[in-house]
Amino acid sequence: MLEKFYPGEYLDSTYVIDFDRLYEEGYRGIIFDIDNTLVPHGAPADERACALFAHLKELGFQCMLLSNNKEPRVKMFNDAVHVSYIYKAGKPKPVNYRKAMQEMGTDTTNTIFIGDQIFTDVYGANLAGIRTILVKPIHPKEEIQIVLKRYLEKIVLFFYARYQKKQNR
Repeated sequence: MLEKFYPGEYLDSTYVIDFDRLYEEGYRGIIFDIDNTLVPHGAPADERACALFAHLKELGFQCMLLSNNKEPRVKMFNDAVHVSYIYKAGKPKPVNYRKAMQEMGTDTTNTIFIGDQIFTDVYGANLAGIRTILVKPIHPKEEIQIVLKRYLEKIVLFFYARYQKKQNR
């Protein structure tokens, strides 16, 4: 029942992902959430984020930011990394995940979504048929509605861990 909320992978940070390996595996598009996935909530792109996007472009990835935030917030981050973006995305509805793939020229077989929230990021990408990587939030300071969702996420992650153990037997 909870499987539709399970990520493909669960990692400590966006910055530990082996993007070179993903490119070798045939992935060509990456859709990112911004807040608490790439930088703390509301922060501009930092050196680490800028270096990541420079490396991804060098490898040949198409990148897209997919955010439920309003355009000024998304544009402020994007002004430093210079990729495509969709704001007010309405996650978890899959429509803008599909639009992102269309704009990048990718599809469900060669696109990955990376985000920090299960009920918006992962669930929406799963509905769209995209491989997902859930990362731990960068910073604990979050809006109250997200803090409340984190309690429910802990339940999902508990069952996800049990599911992973069964899969690895």
